[in-house]
Amino acid sequence: MKAIWNDQILAESDDTVVVDGHHYFQQNSVKMEYLQPSEHSSVCSWKGTATYWNVTVNDEVNENAAWSYAKTKEAALHIQGRIAFWKGVEVVE
Repeated sequence: MKAIWNDQILAESDDTVVVDGHHYFQQNSVKMEYLQPSEHSSVCSWKGTATYWNVTVNDEVNENAAWSYAKTKEAALHIQGRIAFWKGVEVVE
């Protein structure tokens, strides 16, 4: 799977976990140079607290387009530390 935004591959891996329709990539398969920490966070009742990143490619910023659960609740341990994308980031095979 590849996560692509603004014609740039942000992540690439054959090992993703799909939860709620989103592919969660292992952090070592994500090109972190395109992600900048955001102050945004959200809480899921069964996953825990998500932290977000802004995605920047060619000086264009996609705010809060990537997120991760650094420490999940027990039901979501399989995605702990993995990164998912949305807001126009395409995930394709």
